[in-house]
Amino acid sequence: MTAFTQLKKLSGAIALIAVTVSCGDVVRQGRSPVYLVMDQLLATSGAKDGGTKQNTLQSDVITMVTSPAPCTTTSPCGTVFDDKGFVTVRALPKNVTSTGPSTNSEVTLNRYHISYVRADGRNTPGVDVPYGFDGAVTGTTVDGKLELQFEMVRHVAKMESPLVQLSVNPGIITTIAEVTFYGRDQVGNDLSVSGTMQVDFGNFGDK
Repeated sequence: MTAFTQLKKLSGAIALIAVTVSCGDVVRQGRSPVYLVMDQLLATSGAKDGGTKQNTLQSDVITMVTSPAPCTTTSPCGTVFDDKGFVTVRALPKNVTSTGPSTNSEVTLNRYHISYVRADGRNTPGVDVPYGFDGAVTGTTVDGKLELQFEMVRHVAKMESPLVQLSVNPGIITTIAEVTFYGRDQVGNDLSVSGTMQVDFGNFGDK
């Protein structure tokens, strides 16, 4: 074997190792030929219908409304709204030489899970943070991309401890919402993708 041949083999081995190291984690994400990337996670307060989507959420635990009757400006009604989330995901091929996902590798998301944690480590559901929950959602990527709306904070969470107490006191509970979406490609391979968002709970001023 000549020195030139040895050099070519060594170069090929180095290139293979480099590709393996950089793509190894991606390749190990299940049996599907694609993996999911969360491009964007946004939310808007239900108390502000049509409000601007933000990458952090101020979740108003109770909102005073002046209509419809019997609610009036002189006798407003305390009302609870859920908060909406908005996610953008992409399905990308694990094979970096592929031009894009095939129809078989388009992904249908069918459910999601949200849990809340606090930076100070006080994370007991129903005491320090709202209970986590599972929600249903359905959407399929088109040309590898999907945008979905979902429920970020449920009505019932604002009527349970520890959020219900915030309706009568000026405290704020700052949490991180951990959001995970689950789905399958068109041949049955499971996939998931996760993201996080800061959610501040409190009785914020009504406009």
